[in-house]
Amino acid sequence: MLLCTAACTGSSGSGDTGGEARGGATTANAASAARISVEPVNGAKDVKPAAGLKVSVAQGKLTKVKVTDQAGKEVPGTLAADDTTWTPTGGLAVSSRYTVHAEAADSKGAASATESSFATLTPAENAGPEDNIKSGDTYGVGMIVRLKFDADVKDRAAVEKAVTFETSDGVQVKGHWFSNRWVDFRPATYWKAGSKVAVHYRLKSVEVAPGVYGGIDSDQTFTVGRDKRSTVDAASHRMTVEKDGRVVETIPISTGASSPKSWNAYNGIMVVMAREGSALMDSSTVPGLEGKAYKHRVPHSLRLTVSGTYVHGNNWSDASVFGRQNVSHGCVGLQDAEGDNGAENTPAGKFYADSMVGDVVTIKNSVGPDVEPSNGYSGWNIPWSKW
Repeated sequence: MLLCTAACTGSSGSGDTGGEARGGATTANAASAARISVEPVNGAKDVKPAAGLKVSVAQGKLTKVKVTDQAGKEVPGTLAADDTTWTPTGGLAVSSRYTVHAEAADSKGAASATESSFATLTPAENAGPEDNIKSGDTYGVGMIVRLKFDADVKDRAAVEKAVTFETSDGVQVKGHWFSNRWVDFRPATYWKAGSKVAVHYRLKSVEVAPGVYGGIDSDQTFTVGRDKRSTVDAASHRMTVEKDGRVVETIPISTGASSPKSWNAYNGIMVVMAREGSALMDSSTVPGLEGKAYKHRVPHSLRLTVSGTYVHGNNWSDASVFGRQNVSHGCVGLQDAEGDNGAENTPAGKFYADSMVGDVVTIKNSVGPDVEPSNGYSGWNIPWSKW
């Protein structure tokens, strides 16, 4: 939320006889010593919403201030303890016209009134923010809300102030910037299963960089589903699945081979980014990947990282591999049936059917490196104290 400033002055001195006050405002009682000033000036155009609206009085006290937009909606405000200044508590909007009506009285009770108007600017450039939430959907407990911009954000604090979270359990949510165009939001620990979350974007009138405005005012809501967390142990070739704190299944898997090095699986916390079904796996899209080139459809594919880590069906390896060997190119493979779509009654098919975007998958004991927090929704690997 932002404040709007500029400079419009309408006043009446004790020597005036009425009619026009300075700045084009009209006065109700020219005999009053109270002199009302309004910023921005009467008739001002292209005012920045963050410039700062202010009504003040000299030689008297304000008795009434009312500011409305072109639709008649009133801007809330606060009168100072000494009754000499009024400032808005709400923000002003771009592409809007505001009317200010102020009344004051001097020490003898003689009244003075001022009325003026001004218009805020229409942004020439929009930062084009987009998030990864579909309003009304349900996500896993590891879901991270991502906001990306088409232009560099210079005022990060203004963006963080304009993006607020309302949660049914009152959990605190904070943002972490990975670049000037990318901020992720999450709580300190995983979302509570069954909780409701509303994300309020009030960016339309926020100047995120000189001359560039946020562009949107919108609300998104989502529900947090059951608490499903899966832990892949690369050393034992097993994936343990927990639901709502209880182990419900241990699945034999095959993950990233220890050799060659480019096949190693990442260690760390990852989150299901997308349910891609039958996904096209193309080795040419992974720089530095060793071994024979491949390009084929892989069933029951759950994406974990932008770089191409998946939990997916493996329908080309012998059944004896699962639970005994790591042979994949860095993914987590579950036994599946032949064909591009595998089969629903296989370990891969069942796990896929029971998975949603936002589910947590942690890999441990791999010989590979730790996953970068910026790779997918892997920001949970950053301690809350550094988030």
